[in-house]
Amino acid sequence: MSFEFQHVTYALWGLVGLLFWLISFFYWFRKPQLFIPKKYRKSNLPILRTLIFIVGVIGWLYISFALAGPRRPMGMDKNTIDVNDIFIVIDLSRSMMAEDLKPNRVEAAKQKVVDFVSLFPKDRIGIIIFAERVFTLLPLSTDLELIKKMVEQIKLGPLGDGTNIGDALALAVGRLIQSQAKSKIILLLTDGVSNVGTLTPLQAAEMAAANKIKIYTVGIGGDKDARIPVGPNMFGVQRYQVIPGGSVDAKGLKEIADMTNGKSYMASNNKALKNVLDEINKMERTQIEHSGRIIYQELYFKYLLTGIILLLGAELGRRLLLREGP
Repeated sequence: MSFEFQHVTYALWGLVGLLFWLISFFYWFRKPQLFIPKKYRKSNLPILRTLIFIVGVIGWLYISFALAGPRRPMGMDKNTIDVNDIFIVIDLSRSMMAEDLKPNRVEAAKQKVVDFVSLFPKDRIGIIIFAERVFTLLPLSTDLELIKKMVEQIKLGPLGDGTNIGDALALAVGRLIQSQAKSKIILLLTDGVSNVGTLTPLQAAEMAAANKIKIYTVGIGGDKDARIPVGPNMFGVQRYQVIPGGSVDAKGLKEIADMTNGKSYMASNNKALKNVLDEINKMERTQIEHSGRIIYQELYFKYLLTGIILLLGAELGRRLLLREGP
């Protein structure tokens, strides 16, 4: 039997009480007046006194134990919460530095992702970033503050310069396969055409469809040309590279979404992503078992009552049988 104690130091008050009771017991020990026939006094007096002493000590020990706040863990309080499992897959290729969205595509996407996770505080959200290479920035998590912090720290550069949509989607699918949720969602934000990787985007979409995972795609960028800063020239003037408008593979993104019963959006401004959030918010949510607080059986009253009864019994024995007391 395992116990936990909420107020261990409080037990000292019970031990102080025991000390005073022992002083009282031995002080009045010199004045016994046993209320029984004389012929039984010599044989029963030591036994009776010892029995009363033991009962009193045990009573005080029970009271001390009770004051420490004993409780027994009985298990976890399990409840169910409604959730979606969502992986956000973010393109970090060089073209995401284009400034047609303010301040640029990647920063606008990051801000919308932060807004997105704020709308779903109970959902489990994971983040995958990709360019030429693919990386799981955060596995599925319900820690809203951690998710926001990880998104805010996203920067371009370390993952190369290609656009590996297929492998990024396949990684997200692999992460979601073990999920208990019925609503498994991938939100893909990209501004280009997949040009590297082991799997094509459509192959990854087939994997998602086979596992009942919906993919929502958001193509970032419009039909107009956009500029990417490439650094200052020798005179300190910022230079730009122009990328042609309409470079987003809108047809390919729509095929990915259609194969998985998802939706496809184009985001030439910030409003399109809001439509995605509203759509996902209306989807069916799934109840999963969630372990909350530990359930305890409180034992304070049980031990306190037992201690008081024993102590009262000892005191009554002293007064009525031993005739001790003031």
